[in-house]
Amino acid sequence: MLERRHFIQQSTLMATGLLLPGMKGFAISTKEDYDKKNISDFSKRLKPLGRILELKGYYVWGCSPIVAPDGKFHVFFSRWDSAKGMGGWISQSEIAHAVADNAEGPYSKVETILAPRGEAYWDGTTCHNPHIQFIDGVYCLFYMGNSNKKTNTKRIGLASSTSLNGPWKRSDKPLLEAGPEGSWDDHCTSNPSFIKHPDGEYWLYYKSWNTYEYENPVDPKIRGNRKYGLAISKNLEGPYYRYSDKPIIDYSKLGNNRQLEDGNVFNENGKFYMLARDMGRFDHEVGIILESYDGIHWSEPKISYFGVSHYLKQPPKPKHLSKYGRFERPQILMQNGSPTHLFVTTQGGQFETSSPFVFSITKK
Repeated sequence: MLERRHFIQQSTLMATGLLLPGMKGFAISTKEDYDKKNISDFSKRLKPLGRILELKGYYVWGCSPIVAPDGKFHVFFSRWDSAKGMGGWISQSEIAHAVADNAEGPYSKVETILAPRGEAYWDGTTCHNPHIQFIDGVYCLFYMGNSNKKTNTKRIGLASSTSLNGPWKRSDKPLLEAGPEGSWDDHCTSNPSFIKHPDGEYWLYYKSWNTYEYENPVDPKIRGNRKYGLAISKNLEGPYYRYSDKPIIDYSKLGNNRQLEDGNVFNENGKFYMLARDMGRFDHEVGIILESYDGIHWSEPKISYFGVSHYLKQPPKPKHLSKYGRFERPQILMQNGSPTHLFVTTQGGQFETSSPFVFSITKK
C-alpha cells in the first residue's frame, strides 16, 4: 500500500514537472533567496526535462539545438577527453553532432564534425562553443577556435553546409579578429551569438576582454572582465565591422569585477532578449536575461533560471569539479518564431564530468 501511494505521489510530481525521472522522490524546493522583482517571467516558463548526452570518457559542453525539416532534433556540442579534466576545452575540444526524435533525447548518431586542424590554422588547437543557425537557406555553425592552446588566439569562425548532416565547409579566416592593442576587446573574440536582423543585416554578438586586465598586475586572481560587443555585416560571410569601439554591455564600472558571459540573443514578439551566465550581478549560480528594443541598448538583468539545486538533487560536489551546481552556455531552440526549449550545460552527472540539460519553455 505504501509503495503504491509512493508511486502515485511520484507520478503526480512528474506530471507537474516537479520531479524528474531518476530523482527518487526528490521534489524541487522553492527558491526564496532573491527579491521577487529580480525574477523574470521567463524563469517561470521553464520546465526541467533532464540531462542529455552523458558520454563516457568525455566532458560535454556548449550544446546548440535546431530542428530539421523532418522534425528531428539536431544538437551541436563541444566535447573533449575526460582524462584532460575540465581545462581540456582550451587545448583539444572538438565539435560533435547528434540527433533525436525529441528535444530531451535520447540522442544517437554521435559523430565529430569539426576537430582541431593543426597550429597553421586559426582553429588549429581547439573547436569550441558552437552556435547553430539556419540563415538564407544555409546551416551556419558559428564557433570559437584557437591556434596556440591559449586564450589570446581565441577567434570566432563559421562552418556552413546545406545539410545538418554535412559536409561542413570551414572559413579559412576568423569572422572577427581581436581589436587593436589597448582596446576593450584586444585579447580575443569568443562565444558567438548570431541573428539576422529584421532590416537584413547580419549581427554577430561576441564576448571579449582587455589583455591588460587579463594580466592584472594588481590582483593576479582576476583574469579580465568579460564584456559583450556587436559586429555587423551586409553579407553572411563578412566582413564584419564593430558597431562601436565600446562594448554594448559592460558591468565593470559596478565594481567587484562584475561581468557576464555566454550571451545568447534571440527575438520573441518583436523584442530582443539575451540570456547569459551571471558573474556577480546577483551571484555566480543563476542565469540572467536582458531585454532590448533595438538589440543594442539593454535593460538591467533579471534572473532567467536558478542554480542546479533548484531543479534536481545531486550528490555532494566532487573535488575536481569547480563549476559544480550552476548552468552555463544557454542556447535557445526556436520553432516557428518562438522559443520552445532551453539547452544549458552543467558539471556532474553519472560520469562526474559535464553534460547538457534541457528545459521546455511554455508559450507567453
